[in-house]
Amino acid sequence: MNKQSSLKLWMFAIICILIGILSFKAFGRPDFQPVFRPVLEIGKSSGAIVIDGDLSDQGWMNAKKINSFVERNPGENILPLVETIVSITHDADYLYVAFKCKDDPNSIRATMCQRDQYGADDAVSLLLDTYGTASWAYIFNVNPYGIQKDKLWSSISGEDLGFDLVWKSAAKITDDGYQVEMAIPFSSLRFPNSDIQKWKIDFWRIHPREVYHQYSWAAYDKNEQCFPCQWGTVEGISNVESGKGFEILPAIVANQTGQLTDVSNPNSSFSNKKIKGELSVGAKYSVTSDITAEASYNPDFSQIEADAQQIDVNSTIALRYAERRPFFQEGSDIFQTMFNSFYTRMINDPQYAAKVTGRTEGNSLGYVVARDENSPYIFPLDERSITINSGKSLVNVIRGLHTFSDASKIGVLISDRRFENGGYGTVLSLDGTLRLGQSYGVNGQYIRTYTKEPNNPTLTKRFGGITFADGKHTLGFDGEYFSGDAFITNIRRNSRNWNFYVDYNQIEPAYRTETGYDPVVNHRTVSGNTRYNFYPEQTVISRIAPYIGGFERWNFDGQKKIENYFAGCNGDLKFAQTNFNVGYGGGSEVFNNSKFDGLWTMQFTVNSQLTDAIGVGGSYMFGRSIAYFAMRRGNEKLVNLSVSVKPIDRLTIDGEVDFAKSNNSETGEEYYNGYIARTRIQLQVSKEFSFRLLTQYNNFNEGWDIDPLLTYRLSSFSVLYVGSTFDFLKFPESPMYESQWKVSSRQYFMKLQYLFQI
Repeated sequence: MNKQSSLKLWMFAIICILIGILSFKAFGRPDFQPVFRPVLEIGKSSGAIVIDGDLSDQGWMNAKKINSFVERNPGENILPLVETIVSITHDADYLYVAFKCKDDPNSIRATMCQRDQYGADDAVSLLLDTYGTASWAYIFNVNPYGIQKDKLWSSISGEDLGFDLVWKSAAKITDDGYQVEMAIPFSSLRFPNSDIQKWKIDFWRIHPREVYHQYSWAAYDKNEQCFPCQWGTVEGISNVESGKGFEILPAIVANQTGQLTDVSNPNSSFSNKKIKGELSVGAKYSVTSDITAEASYNPDFSQIEADAQQIDVNSTIALRYAERRPFFQEGSDIFQTMFNSFYTRMINDPQYAAKVTGRTEGNSLGYVVARDENSPYIFPLDERSITINSGKSLVNVIRGLHTFSDASKIGVLISDRRFENGGYGTVLSLDGTLRLGQSYGVNGQYIRTYTKEPNNPTLTKRFGGITFADGKHTLGFDGEYFSGDAFITNIRRNSRNWNFYVDYNQIEPAYRTETGYDPVVNHRTVSGNTRYNFYPEQTVISRIAPYIGGFERWNFDGQKKIENYFAGCNGDLKFAQTNFNVGYGGGSEVFNNSKFDGLWTMQFTVNSQLTDAIGVGGSYMFGRSIAYFAMRRGNEKLVNLSVSVKPIDRLTIDGEVDFAKSNNSETGEEYYNGYIARTRIQLQVSKEFSFRLLTQYNNFNEGWDIDPLLTYRLSSFSVLYVGSTFDFLKFPESPMYESQWKVSSRQYFMKLQYLFQI
């Protein structure tokens, strides 16, 4: 980084810190006594409870009631603006929780939508850590219309919104607010196999107005990095079990596809293929309350919600997408590691799959086996990666974890992929998390990989001449054997005010994982940043946090590849739930043996929920960066704009545009210039029936995607889908035809699945 960029960086950091200091005052607290780590003892219900939003059932009469809530955010354990009363009880089959939320009914924000798809609504939450290890937990959310949003939280990756369980909820808006009922079946939960249960628990209420307020039963210390460690405790649940019955999930999938016989010629004929139909079946058996076995033949791993397209015009590595497929939900937290050593989407198209997960107090075990018909294979290099389809393979993954104190654990993972045409990839991993007091923690992972490439040079002949590991090995399927190591560790501090992390990781040139996601190798990397939070009392800012950090990378030959330092500040405002970030960074990079100095970026980001019906967001980044495929420095601009509109409570319209442009600062030569626009329209006709229209336009390849979908959903797993996909391409003018848009491919599909619980 040159002296001028370094001076700009330090000036920017000093200004941000001065802003924070000038706006800081002690946060005021009313005369109010919060309760830390409260304890609650409950008993069995006194009668039947019907989940309909009405709290007059006999079963609620002797339920334990609590109303001692605090505001945990943005206030720190102060008296909430509104009152919340929670009732909790249980019977042999269900844990029952009811919320009575006092408020002006005209100010309540709620959306009638499919499960998991509301974002800016009033809501209540039940949080359960059934093993008390603070390493993973269930989160159950319900909005004022009774719409569910469930999540699985883990200490490694945070919240997983793709997680789904079968449970009951109902709600209704009343004259003095709204009320919610939940019934969580013990058959859906995993908990210790003992007669007496003692769980960590908390109750939250989300109260979004000009400021996004969060209220909780348990008080929280922001200097404590482990937030499940601060939950309360529920006692009195006895003689319950997770259930030892079967769950059977059959599905029928049918589709009919068609495409142009020559995608380069719009005048070519359109070929319609025969209708295809397949039957798949999955089964789950709860051996005990903490051991579950699953198996699936010909599983339908298709995704109904299409992945949002990503701009990859200036990316040199394989893209990574979130996992949404139901099969991987049970025990998904067990398989997570710092290095993404098991990236489940690397099991792409299995003929069959099976899984066993088990937990005891302090121990977790998971095992997955799958026969993949079309196996993705990532060739990682030091500056880019290449992905191909390597054919059929057999995948085995086993994972074990031991938790020995709150949020501290050690784990092992072994994965193996055997290719039908020869070759294999084996991964051995050891990882751990150590909690060092209230605010500090250390994570680490070591991996050893063993690779035997398939012997199929014709499949990778386009890689001819590419070598790695100082020329010891060639890129391609030529039967070579090699092994490599990877290591990562970091130390962090998470507290109310001062936070930091320092990270070191390295990946050897011959490292390759066939079931994980590590697209770049041959590097040693050091990174870190530090941030200080200020909480002004009598300003428009509720929190402001200046930060500064850096990132440096070397290859194993000792050559510095990347140097980047940055500074900025982010914060929250006291209106329209607004948050912002301003940042500046500068440095240099060596790419393809050429050094590029004088690189810098400036970024502005802001997001606001203007009203219940309108949310907006955007980011603007500009500066001087590398146009990798042109091997030139370019003046780059990246813009993201998003808007969410809710004309009525049953209709939501979400739109997003991503724009990218780069050109030569001296000659004006354009390296790339384009955008991707995506719109999602959702109409919820009833709680079960909905219509969705998804459109995407990719300006880079002049392509449109239009995907309508009808859904009838009885539960998270019992659902009927009927939809289609249409892909349009723009063909430029030629001597043979005029410029025109034409359908290049399309698909009609239907999926019916129903969960039988025996």
